[in-house]
Amino acid sequence: MTATHTNPNSSLHLSAASAVYRVMTAVINWNDARATRKALSRLTDRELNDIGLVRGDIDSVVGR
Repeated sequence: MTATHTNPNSSLHLSAASAVYRVMTAVINWNDARATRKALSRLTDRELNDIGLVRGDIDSVVGR
């Protein structure tokens, strides 16, 4: 039978890298939503209507 040795430090590094990745993904998603909300908010009611939206739809479209 062969023994498998795991390095506790390597799992800690993977865990830390995973946490950093999740935080970065959350920040990127938040920024994308912020930019989309800002762009849609700058459109006139007529422009929003042209793309099938009303001003009240912005938050639900962005997925707050």
